[in-house]
Amino acid sequence: MKVVSNTTPIISLASIGRLSLLPELFNTIYIPQAVYNEIKHKKSYGYQEIDKPYFEVLAIQGNAYLGFLLNELDQGEAEAIFLAKEMAADILLIDERMGYKIAQSQKLYCIGTLTVLAIAKQKLLISQVKPLLDEMIQKGRWYSENLARQFLKEIDE
Repeated sequence: MKVVSNTTPIISLASIGRLSLLPELFNTIYIPQAVYNEIKHKKSYGYQEIDKPYFEVLAIQGNAYLGFLLNELDQGEAEAIFLAKEMAADILLIDERMGYKIAQSQKLYCIGTLTVLAIAKQKLLISQVKPLLDEMIQKGRWYSENLARQFLKEIDE
C-alpha cells in the first residue's frame, strides 16, 4: 500500500507519542521534501521521528502545476498532493480542509489524523480515541467542538 503524508498528521501523532501507528498500519510512509523540510524547520513534534526508516522522502518529478496549488495551499500540502498523484498513492494523509478538498477533486483517497486513530482502534492498536484527541488538542492541535463531538459519536465514544 502506498501512503503519502502531509505535515499535520505526522506532527499531530508525534505530539501524543503515537507516530508509530503509521508504520503499524501502513508500513512505509512517503513524504515529499517540503514536508520533511517543514518538520525539520524547528525542533518540535516529529523533528527526530521524521528520520525513522519508515519515512521515505521523495522529490516530486513534475511541478508544472505546482504554482496553481500554491495559490491555495502551503508548499508541503501542494507537494504531498503532487506526490500522491504521481505515485498513484492508495491514501493521502491530510488534515487541512482546502488541501483535502483539492486532493479529493484529483480523485485521491484522503484520510485525516482522526481517521488514522479510528482505524488504529478498529485494529486494536489503541483502546480509545477520545483521550488521544483530548491530548492532541491540549498540545495545540485545533478541532472544532462540533467536529470532535460528531467524530467521537460516529466511532461510539
